[in-house]
Amino acid sequence: MKFSLKLDGKNIEVETNSLAEQANGSALVRCGDTLVLATCVMSRQNREDLDFFPLFVEYQEKYYAAGKIKGPRYIKRESRPSDEAVCNGRLIDRCIRPRFPKGLKREIQVIITVLSWDGENDPDLLGLIASSIALSISDIPWNGPLGAVRVCRKDNNFILSPSYEQKEGADMDIVFAGLCHDKEFLINMIEGSFQQIEEKAILEAYDFAEKRIKKIIDFQNDIKKKAGKEKTVLEPSAQDPDLEKEIKKFLNDKFEKAFFQKDKIKRSEQLDDLTKELSFFIEDKYEDNNKLKYALSFLDEEADRLVHENVIKYDKRVDARKLDEVRKIASEVGLIPRTHGSGLFSRGQTKALSILTLGGPGDQQLIEGMEIVGDKRFMHHYNFPPYSSGEVKPVRGPGRREIGHGVLAEKALLPLLPNVEEFPYTIRIVSEIVSSNGSTSMASVSGCSLALMDAGVPVKGLATGIAIGLIKDEETGKYKLLTDIQGPEDHHGDMDFKVAGTRQGITVVQMDVKVDGISRKIIEGALDRAKKARFELLDVMEKTISKPRAELSPYAPRIFTIQINPDKIGELIGPGGKVINKIIDETGAEIDIQDSGLVFVTSEKKEAAEKAVDLIKNITREVKAGEVFQGKVKTILDFGAFVEILPGQDGLIHISKLSDKRVEKVEDVVKIGDVVSVKVISVDDQGRINLTLLK
Repeated sequence: MKFSLKLDGKNIEVETNSLAEQANGSALVRCGDTLVLATCVMSRQNREDLDFFPLFVEYQEKYYAAGKIKGPRYIKRESRPSDEAVCNGRLIDRCIRPRFPKGLKREIQVIITVLSWDGENDPDLLGLIASSIALSISDIPWNGPLGAVRVCRKDNNFILSPSYEQKEGADMDIVFAGLCHDKEFLINMIEGSFQQIEEKAILEAYDFAEKRIKKIIDFQNDIKKKAGKEKTVLEPSAQDPDLEKEIKKFLNDKFEKAFFQKDKIKRSEQLDDLTKELSFFIEDKYEDNNKLKYALSFLDEEADRLVHENVIKYDKRVDARKLDEVRKIASEVGLIPRTHGSGLFSRGQTKALSILTLGGPGDQQLIEGMEIVGDKRFMHHYNFPPYSSGEVKPVRGPGRREIGHGVLAEKALLPLLPNVEEFPYTIRIVSEIVSSNGSTSMASVSGCSLALMDAGVPVKGLATGIAIGLIKDEETGKYKLLTDIQGPEDHHGDMDFKVAGTRQGITVVQMDVKVDGISRKIIEGALDRAKKARFELLDVMEKTISKPRAELSPYAPRIFTIQINPDKIGELIGPGGKVINKIIDETGAEIDIQDSGLVFVTSEKKEAAEKAVDLIKNITREVKAGEVFQGKVKTILDFGAFVEILPGQDGLIHISKLSDKRVEKVEDVVKIGDVVSVKVISVDDQGRINLTLLK
């Protein structure tokens, strides 16, 4: 079946269940010549051995979608997903996950495949809409549909579903995903990057997006009515009220006392001890292993209830802070020797150690993906080692969470970086989360900002971030916002609303929920709370370092920039790279040449870089008539002698210009290797230099 929707001049076309016949649900969604296929499949049996919801979301970029053959020489198959694909998959996951019924234990896989990309229409939002349609029309239990739009702001005008060209120069790029629940419109995911904008601009973007999201939801409801399958009815999880009473009696108030305390380590130890005691109690009394699984699951639900009840009724948080209170903040810079910059940011028991390295233009990351092809001069890599949470786990490569958090902090800092003409360095920052108790991604924003200042990078200002949480009573609708959520409030709470920025404004926002969604009022309240907390954090950080250091680290490479005539690039490189390689061999410097004629010379030693610069200037210097040089005779021919007046630049002394008298043979006046004084007579249109011999 085929459907279409016209939205702000763009046509969205949908075709259902036409390709992936054996999937529970599938949808082809097209806008322009960008075409995305979303499929969803549910396993036939429950996974009772799991204590989490087994949802897997895969976003797949295909080179053929862009008409490209990419990859290294010997491998042309797509391999691991790009960071862009990982983040797109995470975005879709965060939208659809809260809409599945609680207690669902069947494995569900959603795969989004980009089949065609036209270079204008972004496939990620089409992938989200396609996923929503596929789940809505399938027999998989799911409380959809979801609508989603991307909004950018350029010259104070909002643009829906902007093209890549329209995004250039925009001060806002934000995605809203929402739903209609009991006739109320709610937002369940926000992700955006900004050029230090005010909070009210995000609310204005919300107002712009709301009616358009509703149109997309109505469109999907129509598709669901005409093409949807009957939903599978799952058996509800068996309840054991008698066992619950026994557990509550056994725990008494010990669980609440262990749970509600400031120190994470003590909390973890006491909760572990209490869990062991409960396990022994259940195992001793019952032979049925399912009783123990039920008891441990109930313990998690009890923690959830306690967090909600204490906040809603008594304004009581796990660590006894006020609802709008930030944990103790500390910051430090320059603590790692020999690195080019370092910063340590601590918020309670969350600590991010960020270490910065500067490199030359040749150190830029080459990106060769379906959508993005080019160089990347700023990189942030986020690591979450197991010791940071007091655990023992295998140490492997970065997972999706690490990649997502790294990109989020990277986006938060990008608007603050100097342009390449002002600061031509490649910048890599690694954030090591050495201790974790909630909101480590925002801590890494702060640590990175400190490291940038410590390294002397001329950034526009300090940046920091904070996470605002939500505790909501679904029955009464009452809710409380929490500033600076820690681990238990993130796990048992209902929202994670991350906001990062400077004193001038917001640079990044990322929000997801565990409840149905949040209202405009909650968004406004969260932004206000985040601004107040952000300024508190900056007050502390600015006491540590308030502006970039005047000098780079002595261990950092030095980069010199030279602008040469683009026509001289060939001369600088030389045949087969002979000239430039000779300079590199002589000086040890790295040399990067752009098509515009901009040349970057990078070296750890200033003297080596300066020598390379002098050599380049001499080679690319444009000789003018009337100049006098001391040159060496390189070649002798019947009609004259070629003299090297500058490295790589020869001029011709015609035989008639060797003397005032008639010269029979060139060798009668000069020989190869002679150093002679010459004057430039002229430089012709082809750059050939004509000389005369001076006596």
